[in-house]
Amino acid sequence: MARLDAKPTRMELTRLRGRLSIATRGHKLLKDKQDELMRVFITKVRENQALRKEVEKELHEAFQEFLLASAAMSPELLEQAVAYPKEHISVDIKRENIMGVNAPVMDFVRQLEGDAGSIYPYGFVQTSSELDDAISKLYGIMDKLLELAEVEKACQLMADEIEKTRRRVNALEFRTIPELEETIKYIVMKLDENERSTITRLMKVKDIIEADA
Repeated sequence: MARLDAKPTRMELTRLRGRLSIATRGHKLLKDKQDELMRVFITKVRENQALRKEVEKELHEAFQEFLLASAAMSPELLEQAVAYPKEHISVDIKRENIMGVNAPVMDFVRQLEGDAGSIYPYGFVQTSSELDDAISKLYGIMDKLLELAEVEKACQLMADEIEKTRRRVNALEFRTIPELEETIKYIVMKLDENERSTITRLMKVKDIIEADA
């Protein structure tokens, strides 16, 4: 096991023991953080999977309605019907701290145009009911799409943070702490050797003094 380049002195021993204590506490805190991040991450992944299936199912149904509408209406009329949006929509993004991860919290900011009581950007005279159903389904799924984007981004950020934390935990567990322990062991051994050598010299000096007396 590798050890640090340190002088075998009591001052250095005290300093390294302090570093070892801090590294040990830091390892425990990071390990606890990693475990909690994994727990929240698994919950988020399951939520993401369920929400994605739901969104994909509803999108598929909405696209089917659009196909039926495109079959019942001319391309020019269909394009004209949806050319002018009923709302101007932007996204307001805030941050939520989850175990050190700044996960996004997103909300739609809607600015209505014209009649606020209707979601359809066209009249009903020349359009088909299938187009109405498609618009209605897409309008209803918008919030879920935003929620899915929010959850997926949180999962991505948490996965990155878990990987960073794992590397730090491994660095402390398999390198920093063993190196400190090995260096401390080496210094203690050298100090014991020096102490024994000093005692031996003192005993020889005592014997010489007593012999001269």
